[in-house]
Amino acid sequence: MRANRLFILALAVAAVSGCKVGPEYVRPSVDLPGEFRGASADPASIADLPWWDVFQDPVLHSLIREALDNNYDLRVAVSRIEQARAIAAQSKAALYPQIGYDANVSGGRNEFIGSPAYNAGDTRGSLGAFLTASWEFDIWGRLARLNEADLQDVLATVEAKNAIRLGLVAEVAQAYFELLQLDQELAIYKQAVISFEETLRIFTLRRDFGTASNLEVSRGQAALSQEAAQVPRTELAITLKENQINVLLGRPPRDIPRGATLDKQPVPPDMPAGVPAQLLERRPDIMGAEANVRAANERVGATEALKLPQIGLTSFFGQASPDLEDISSTGIAWSIAANVAGPIFDAGLTNAQIAQAKAVWEQAVLQYDRTVLVALREVADALTSRLKLKDVRVEAAKTVTAYEESVSVATERYMAGKASYYEVLDAQQKLYPAQRLLSQTEAEQFIAVVRLYKALGGGWTLKDDQWNGTTTAEAPALATPSAAAPQPASVQP
Repeated sequence: MRANRLFILALAVAAVSGCKVGPEYVRPSVDLPGEFRGASADPASIADLPWWDVFQDPVLHSLIREALDNNYDLRVAVSRIEQARAIAAQSKAALYPQIGYDANVSGGRNEFIGSPAYNAGDTRGSLGAFLTASWEFDIWGRLARLNEADLQDVLATVEAKNAIRLGLVAEVAQAYFELLQLDQELAIYKQAVISFEETLRIFTLRRDFGTASNLEVSRGQAALSQEAAQVPRTELAITLKENQINVLLGRPPRDIPRGATLDKQPVPPDMPAGVPAQLLERRPDIMGAEANVRAANERVGATEALKLPQIGLTSFFGQASPDLEDISSTGIAWSIAANVAGPIFDAGLTNAQIAQAKAVWEQAVLQYDRTVLVALREVADALTSRLKLKDVRVEAAKTVTAYEESVSVATERYMAGKASYYEVLDAQQKLYPAQRLLSQTEAEQFIAVVRLYKALGGGWTLKDDQWNGTTTAEAPALATPSAAAPQPASVQP
């Protein structure tokens, strides 16, 4: 009868289980503008496109795929996800009864199963073999909240992996365009060397014929040597950039293949950026930061539940015998016990734990707010860069054309004796820096697109098995996403 009463009591306790204490989660409110600075509001976005539709170079495609397959940071992130999932599985197990076994055989005098026990001084063997079970009734939702917090930790690690993956695509693309720019810069330096060698040859001939002085020759030699010194320096920069790309690809240093030269690369057309509210659903770092807020919120509730009674059930069934030679049904042992435990006085320990959990929550909210703010800045930076670099490129191209003409005119005037050597050197020394500026501007235009794609959470429609581009993504050219969820007010735990 007592066992039945305990069982009925356990069922009654279980029936009221699930009454969670603590704050319910509400997404932290953030002050989002209606549109990005430097762009008009548009529900479509370049972030809707897969990365291979944004970057058109097939060689770059192969490099990105190799990086997605082999990059060590990405592989480490996958390992962290597995760790987080294992931790979540452990916390989930606490929601269910734990069943085990316990068996002991011993022999001795005045003992029972290895412990002192008077038995009139007899020397005998003893046996204890039991199945055990225990279960904590999660009345206040403490265990459920801990499990939910661990699940949010899993989500945070998944989003961290997604952020690394998107960052990897962007980093490989940026490094590739920087490499193409270095190639073009090297070609400009080599062309400058050829041009200054020809100028030095002319100066030397005119000096030998007595129509010029050593001053012209020495100035020509200095200009030549200055440009020639930049050739090995740029070659070094190219090697270092290739080494950087190889690390991203997860392989030892080697030559990196190239596709079209920088000036032949198709410039991506202007595409809308979308609206700021979409960042909350697309940027993996923002979604990961929100998962951290949710986890901290759940742990606040779990800690507050420590103030309330914890009710559990323990039981065992088995055989206990003080004599191995006399094991019978009379030695069958069983028990069902309920227990209640809770704090009465702990010198402020539980209150301090609750305060710590709330402080962790506040920190997570602040980090979430900062992540959103940084995302808005990154998008605005990329949009402004893309807009202004167009104008820079137009003017830089005009500058190069003008200086090319000035070099031609100055050379003709010098050969005709109508100009000094200074005009020739001055025109040449202004032409090649202008060409390098144009090359740098072209590269910066591509890099601005890369940064914009990353800042907007590009490729958010892609599934894990679609990221390497071998599986067709179900993404339209410029998909129109659903409206972003409304932003409720923040809840203070």
